[in-house]
Amino acid sequence: MNRHYYISDNLDDLETVENELEANGINTEQIHVLSEKDADVEQHHLHDVNSFMKQDVVHSGEIGAVIGVPLAALILGGAYLLGWTESAAGWVPFIFLAVVVLGFCIWEGGFFGIQVPNAHFRNLKEQVKEGEHILFVDVEPGQEPLLDRVIEHHPQLKLAGTGAAAPHWIVSWLHGWHQFKRTI
Repeated sequence: MNRHYYISDNLDDLETVENELEANGINTEQIHVLSEKDADVEQHHLHDVNSFMKQDVVHSGEIGAVIGVPLAALILGGAYLLGWTESAAGWVPFIFLAVVVLGFCIWEGGFFGIQVPNAHFRNLKEQVKEGEHILFVDVEPGQEPLLDRVIEHHPQLKLAGTGAAAPHWIVSWLHGWHQFKRTI
């Protein structure tokens, strides 16, 4: 999937764009609006970016895992090389310690990520601070022409770039979950 970013200062127009995209087969879960004016976004019934995703928790947690895995391997390798696993306790305390160290590194990375903006939105931070809204749409390659046709009718939208989108399986799972919730 590809992500397309657009900048606008008109929430009414963004609401129209979202409705047109949905009417043409792009799911709500593929469309998001990033804004500092969350109440206005909700009032226009737009699919906003939740506060968790505005922060860099996931990305920073992944960095923590990249640091934690070698540390855990070092603990297990060191215990083996020093012969500590030959004791009556065996591998159990060292495996436990390795899991705790890995978990701590992931937690610490996520904790750091709470304090910084999402890496995908950092280059758009100034526009959001100036009161503009960022529309981003995750599309399959086959949906690109459809997105282009809808965006053509809205010349006030400014293209802000493209990037990697959420994996297809996550978008599909979210769509299925929302469909399930509507049936309950």
